[in-house]
Amino acid sequence: MVESFKVPTSEELAHDFLWRVHKHSPAKGMIQVFNRSHYEDILIPVLNKTISKKDLTRRYEHINDFEELLAGNDTTVLKFYLHVSSDSQKERLKERMTNPEKHRKHNADDRNKADRYDDMLEIYDDIFTQCDRVPRHIIPADQNQYKVNQVCKVVLKALEDMDLKWPKLLDEGK
Repeated sequence: MVESFKVPTSEELAHDFLWRVHKHSPAKGMIQVFNRSHYEDILIPVLNKTISKKDLTRRYEHINDFEELLAGNDTTVLKFYLHVSSDSQKERLKERMTNPEKHRKHNADDRNKADRYDDMLEIYDDIFTQCDRVPRHIIPADQNQYKVNQVCKVVLKALEDMDLKWPKLLDEGK
């Protein structure tokens, strides 16, 4: 299953920042993919200067504890940062604005974020430093085919390391 996280809803904002992510954590034996994540709940408030240093420190601690909670309950956590270069990001933004087939991807705030690319990289660097208990894979993402190949290699290795077996059939006579 894939869960995409956009701007928090009013219901999500009424809870702690991890509530919306935690409720989509996979059940045992299931696979869950998050598109974007709880790291956005650090990136955006820091970028917009709407979070105190104290709250930021707590969020880092809560994220580390949350990821350790998942791992401690036999959930394999694979974290990916799909790095898009500044030049590629500008080209993608231009395409969203000029290509009608890409208009659906356009967000009015995209230009502001593109202009703050270096600030975002600095924030991500802090996130990577503070939230490092579960390893992260940094994947160059300018070329989609390469990005998909690299992510698939990491996922395949994780699945192989799990040494998964087909479940045994239940005896229907019992």
